[in-house]
Amino acid sequence: MPEFLRRPALLWCGFAIVHAVLIILNLSGIGWPLGDVERVYLGWAEATTSGAVSLGINTDFVYPILALAPILASLVFGAGPYALTWLGLVTVLNGVAFAALTGRRPGPAAALAAWWWLLFLLLLGPIALARIDSVTVPLAILGLLWLRSRPFWGAVLLTVATWVKVWPVAAIIALVVASRRRWQVLAAFAGTSALIIGAALAAGSGVTILSFVTEQTNRGIQIEAPVASWWLWQSALGIPGAVVYYDQQILTYQVIGAGTDLAAAVLTPLLALCVGVVLLLGWRAQRAGASADLLFPPLLLALVLTLIAVNKVGSPQFITWLAAPLILGLVSSWRAWRGPALTALAMAALTQIVYPYFYNDLLATTPAMVLILSVRNLLELVLLGWMLVRIWRLGAASATLSESTAASPGATTHRPILKE
Repeated sequence: MPEFLRRPALLWCGFAIVHAVLIILNLSGIGWPLGDVERVYLGWAEATTSGAVSLGINTDFVYPILALAPILASLVFGAGPYALTWLGLVTVLNGVAFAALTGRRPGPAAALAAWWWLLFLLLLGPIALARIDSVTVPLAILGLLWLRSRPFWGAVLLTVATWVKVWPVAAIIALVVASRRRWQVLAAFAGTSALIIGAALAAGSGVTILSFVTEQTNRGIQIEAPVASWWLWQSALGIPGAVVYYDQQILTYQVIGAGTDLAAAVLTPLLALCVGVVLLLGWRAQRAGASADLLFPPLLLALVLTLIAVNKVGSPQFITWLAAPLILGLVSSWRAWRGPALTALAMAALTQIVYPYFYNDLLATTPAMVLILSVRNLLELVLLGWMLVRIWRLGAASATLSESTAASPGATTHRPILKE
């Protein structure tokens, strides 16, 4: 990488430009990317501050309880500038993670990862800042970066992110499998979770604190989930029986047709089964002697992709989850991770085409939009398969530390990422 691209001033200039562009795109109103923020999050914030409801306490909540923290914090300047405050909050959080990634003088791998993240955000578009997931991503990135210097607090931060939106728990699970410090990780996760649950119980939540679990399991098949492609293509080709509709309770677009009820019922246990298979592959590699530094990034990305690909719930913001494991991989060994990173960039660009600009065409199941979404979903499966192959090779029966290193392309430039 050219030396000038590693200069902090240039990196931060890039950060400012990318976030300014994303904020302008959000505020432009094209496709209404801030719909959830302005309609749903603001409504929740006002209802909570007025005392009408206590989400997660006396009323079921679709997200874990700590999701209320950024939702309420964005109301600090009132309802009028709520969306702008939200965008500012996410930008600040991204800035904290960006600072941790680049430091005072970033090395080539860290600088490359930083530029990749900025390009990823730009290609993903306004949705990169406009959902609750946008809060969890910088928290997860910061937690993962802390695992080398302060593993306990890294695990604590990943736990906090999990109680905002569930997906960062994949990092905790992957650490338990890949790292020898699994008991410290489990202690951090259990202790932090106990404090959060204890505070909610003291406020009178009872089992409502776990309502986000049942709220998710009761959903139908959302149109952006990979499994929905079967019915979307039926509708796009004019085959009767497949319909896109808006679920007023969940506030999402879903698909209904022959077999959708069965698919929705099967997908939840299938997701659990697939997660179990990924973990078994990771455990096999760990037992064969694969180092945690080599095993953890692909195992984490495989788990995150499984949560996306084998799921009846699908939303454009789910693609933001990929940033954390890919940044970790790029920092570890950019040569080994440039292929997956480029694949993720293509996925981000395809996602922005679908949402927000041509989402109405997707709802009308026009063949072009269904094709673009199908290609994006196919790339999710391709990237998942790529990671599973990498984990399998690390777990070859004759694996030793040196052989595991050789099994990872570009491993000669590998940089330790976990404190063991």
